[in-house]
Amino acid sequence: MDRDEIRVAVLRMEGTNCEDETVKAFRNVGVECEPVHIKQFYSDMIRWEEQRSIFDYHCLVFPGGFSAGDYIRAGAIFSARVKSVLRRDLEEFIKMGFPVLGICNGFQVLAELGALPGFDEDRPISDKPEMALSINDSNRFECRPTLLKKESEKCIFVRRVNRDIVMFPVAHAEGKVVFPAGREDEYVEMLKENEQIVFRYVDDAGEYAGYPWNPNGSYYNIAGICNATHTVFGLMPHPERAFFGYHVGEKKGYGDGYCIFRSVVDYLEKL
Repeated sequence: MDRDEIRVAVLRMEGTNCEDETVKAFRNVGVECEPVHIKQFYSDMIRWEEQRSIFDYHCLVFPGGFSAGDYIRAGAIFSARVKSVLRRDLEEFIKMGFPVLGICNGFQVLAELGALPGFDEDRPISDKPEMALSINDSNRFECRPTLLKKESEKCIFVRRVNRDIVMFPVAHAEGKVVFPAGREDEYVEMLKENEQIVFRYVDDAGEYAGYPWNPNGSYYNIAGICNATHTVFGLMPHPERAFFGYHVGEKKGYGDGYCIFRSVVDYLEKL
């Protein structure tokens, strides 16, 4: 499709707070993007001119923030609302090959929703979560730059990333990737086999390392993963906060985050 046909929705609800930066990033790569409240997809209390369908868009983004105050667990309420009223449409959207991105709280939402790790291509959303984003090992909110090693060539969101290591900042209290107890290595092997591990935390020498390089204690230093079709991607670091050069101390140009947004646009232009 032509770039001027592409439409992106950045989903929001009470407590999300990164939608504006994310919308701005997509608009700066030349596509139409708007923030859309989740109620606009299903509530009959919304004025007709503001009502939306998932299928009005070609990419959906769950942004960062603290949706519903992160009560119960981070992302749990947002994901429950999506699953209760939009599961069928979202599964069809994913099966059609349209991309879904989850950043920070959005990654937590996709994990709670069962869209990640997304091993089953025929069932894009599992009946119950198969992984979680747990409380950081430091037991505190971590806000710092992180270095990430690119691990996958298949994920459609990183095809423009031409550097082995990129820098995106993190800002979260619950970012520790965990898998079912006793099955961690099994899950990692399944992820590795299909190149679903997209980014891992590394130190300034490019080596896998512990805290503070791995800011949350994620298993296998995992910072971001995608599903089996490589079109649903979740990561804890914030690429929208490293989009412009001035975000990372440069006077002009783009930061590493630009490549994430440009990659998905490249993918959509080929559909």
